[in-house]
Amino acid sequence: MTLSVLTILKITPMNKLLKRTFILLVVFLFSNCATILGGKVTDYQKTKPMPGELQRDIRLVALLADIILFWPGAVVDFATGAIYKPASE
Repeated sequence: MTLSVLTILKITPMNKLLKRTFILLVVFLFSNCATILGGKVTDYQKTKPMPGELQRDIRLVALLADIILFWPGAVVDFATGAIYKPASE
C-alpha cells in the first residue's frame, strides 16, 4: 500500500494541533526574551545615553536566554532597548 502526498497532508485534528504547535514554537524561537517577558519598554530604555552620562544596565538573564535560545534575538532586544533595565525609581 502506498501513501500519496494528499493522504499524508490530509488535514486531521492532530495535524492542525501539530501545525499550530510548530508555528507557536517558531514564533517563540524567532522572537526575543526581553521583548516578550520584559514588559513595556520605557523611554529610558529606548534613549541612548549622551556622552558623560551613566550607561544603562543590561538585563543579564534576558541576555543569557537570548544567547542560549536564539542569539539573533539579542540583536532585536538591543535595537528595541528591551534588553536594558528600566530606570530605577
